[in-house]
Amino acid sequence: MAKESENSDIHVLEKDVQKESPNDPVSDSDADSQLNVLRAAGIGIAEDDPTEPILTLRMWVIGIFFCIVVCGLNTLYTLRTPSLTISGSVVLLLAYPLGKLWEKIIPDWTVPLGAWSFPLNPGPFNTKEHTLIYIMSNLSIYVRLGADVLTEQQMFYGYKAGWGFQILITLATFLIGFCLAGLFRSVVVVPKELIWPGVLSVTALTTTLHHISQEQVQSRYNTWKMSRYAFFTMVCCISFCWYWFPDFIFPALSTFNFPCWIKPKNKVVNQIFGMSSGMGLLPITFDWSQVSYVGSPLLIPAWAIVNVAVSLVFWIWIVAVACYYTNVWYTGYLPFQSSKVFDNTGNVYKVKKIVNAASGYKLDVKKYLAYSPVYMPITYALNMFGLSFATLSSLLVWVVLEKRHVMADACRRVPRLVMESLPGRSKAYSEDDRGDPDVPVWWYLVGCVIALFMSIFAVEWWDVELRWYGVLLACLVALVFYPPLALVYATANLKINIDIFCRIVAGFVFEGKVLANIWFFDIGYITTIKGLYFAQDMKLAYYCHIPQRKLFLVQCVGMVVGTLSSLGVLNWALNHITGVCTTDAVNGFSCPFSRTHFNTSLIWGAIGPRRYFSNHIGYSALLYFFIIGAILPIPIYFLSRRYPNSLWKKIHIPLFIGGLNYLPPATGMNYGSWAVVGLIFGVLIRHRVKGWWNKYNFVLSSAMDSSVGIAGVLIFLTIFFTGASDHFSWWGTEVHKVCFGFWFEGLVLTLSLQNTCDFKGCTRLTVPKGGKFGV
Repeated sequence: MAKESENSDIHVLEKDVQKESPNDPVSDSDADSQLNVLRAAGIGIAEDDPTEPILTLRMWVIGIFFCIVVCGLNTLYTLRTPSLTISGSVVLLLAYPLGKLWEKIIPDWTVPLGAWSFPLNPGPFNTKEHTLIYIMSNLSIYVRLGADVLTEQQMFYGYKAGWGFQILITLATFLIGFCLAGLFRSVVVVPKELIWPGVLSVTALTTTLHHISQEQVQSRYNTWKMSRYAFFTMVCCISFCWYWFPDFIFPALSTFNFPCWIKPKNKVVNQIFGMSSGMGLLPITFDWSQVSYVGSPLLIPAWAIVNVAVSLVFWIWIVAVACYYTNVWYTGYLPFQSSKVFDNTGNVYKVKKIVNAASGYKLDVKKYLAYSPVYMPITYALNMFGLSFATLSSLLVWVVLEKRHVMADACRRVPRLVMESLPGRSKAYSEDDRGDPDVPVWWYLVGCVIALFMSIFAVEWWDVELRWYGVLLACLVALVFYPPLALVYATANLKINIDIFCRIVAGFVFEGKVLANIWFFDIGYITTIKGLYFAQDMKLAYYCHIPQRKLFLVQCVGMVVGTLSSLGVLNWALNHITGVCTTDAVNGFSCPFSRTHFNTSLIWGAIGPRRYFSNHIGYSALLYFFIIGAILPIPIYFLSRRYPNSLWKKIHIPLFIGGLNYLPPATGMNYGSWAVVGLIFGVLIRHRVKGWWNKYNFVLSSAMDSSVGIAGVLIFLTIFFTGASDHFSWWGTEVHKVCFGFWFEGLVLTLSLQNTCDFKGCTRLTVPKGGKFGV
């Protein structure tokens, strides 16, 4: 009966998005319903055709091609400053003309292959093939995370483990994330109330490109005459052309902090309105990549945006400001916001001053005591540590209060599902609601065993300082936190990070061992991120009526192909690019992400959390945030149950505490502009112009994301990579960094070039020349 329950959930999910009548009115209740959101994203607007070919030669060739190219390029670009990411939306758009071209020019021949045969041209290029191509190439997001850690180990710690270790550990982290998504599928994927907003732009774009039920959509929202396809094309072209201005021609449009241009030396003005090191209190930008830095705001539910916006106002614009201007933890001597850490002279902390490279970057206590403790800017200390601690405890309490019955039921069902899915059991338990063979739970359990073996063998055979029990502990961290993280991501499309927690745990267990710290981080944290994307793709497959076993095969092939492509490009780059991972590297291949990871792992691996939280600066007070996070969900839970129709129901404590996890390096400008745009579309337009929102909102998000992605790649390759940008400079490229000040002295007009305080990272308090601050 447990399997039947899971299948019934799938059935309910599909029943809720069945094809509607063109004459159905767009009522007020529809506007706020999940059903209306799904229809607006193109889900359920047409009947499924189970005879459509899926695992075609066309899908495999185009999918593997994009998987190789995108995984390789994203790995290469992660080594460069400025970096670049080829997103899945770019692949989704580019794959369409290739699929249609195959449909038109490849002959309709059938090729025999032993007892089987396959057609070269299976007919019209369909949405299921298109979606699987996207899913396979989407693995490129995962591989660059692991590439950063491998680069850190080889180029900064000097340990070249070789291809064997690289393949084993990369595939192991892939498999762990994949199996987490599969084991918790009935909890985080199947339930119909978990719509996974991140996939809505994908379904909207595929149905638009393939003209799925366009007549029906047109008749339902006949007030707005332009078709979704025409709207997408128009927005995509305009956005593509416009992005050249904020990205290259007029970069000041990207961070439009004009108060800082007017008062470039005024510390208070720059700290309040600054968008580099300030609060970003006036979040004006004309750059979609800045607005969507934390994700497209057009996909985020309004209630989630409000929770994060209130979090920004309370924690950053009130609490952080109060702490900064009262010099808590000596933060007045540092910039208000920065992703760097500093020493007691106000300079960036030079970690190599306190370690011995010859001894494997072990901490030299005498050098550490002679140099300086580590000091953090207020936003770094508050958000990356205090709020991160509170988020972890609030997630666990929130799951116990809100989802305990679901989690308990899932745990009870796993043994039964395993037994009932074994070969020879009843057919009813091995098929999904459409009659397609489902993925047995034991497949994922076998995958877990293989992943554990690969990761334990890798860390024990190669000297990376992490032991077998460290692998098990990291997997336990991922297992505990994955369900709540996935539940938040499935409803709000916002990721909550546990990276600092993994660093701290590794710092306590493997104190002084920097390599152990980076691989505990990789297995404990990066696997959960990969698991979120795998689960999101599973939900996308449900929406697109793709059988789960076929999805399973595509994801497995993508894992192997993406791993080999990424590692091939990574090893070529590290061995052939002149000066790679140094400040003198050609074309900017200085490995910025790996360098940041290197500094972080030295702090937590070499210095360690014991010294960090036991010094006299006062950072031990941040540990009280664990208690704050554990307490806050409790009154909200009881108030929401007591007043179910009140605003208490909309308060989401894990989001309120952990929704700012990208800050830093994101700024108040990123979150502020994201919230403003999201609320305009999610509240104002959705409720006042319902027909427009339903017809165009998700198509608009797809058009903006894909056009900016393609324009960004083109600008990067033709302008920045070639060095052409070095020869282009005018007021619009410099004003956000160097302000042109004019004033009259008598009859003489004077021009002054001044670095803005925001760009320089001015501090409120000044360290005396040759002096120090702190303890």
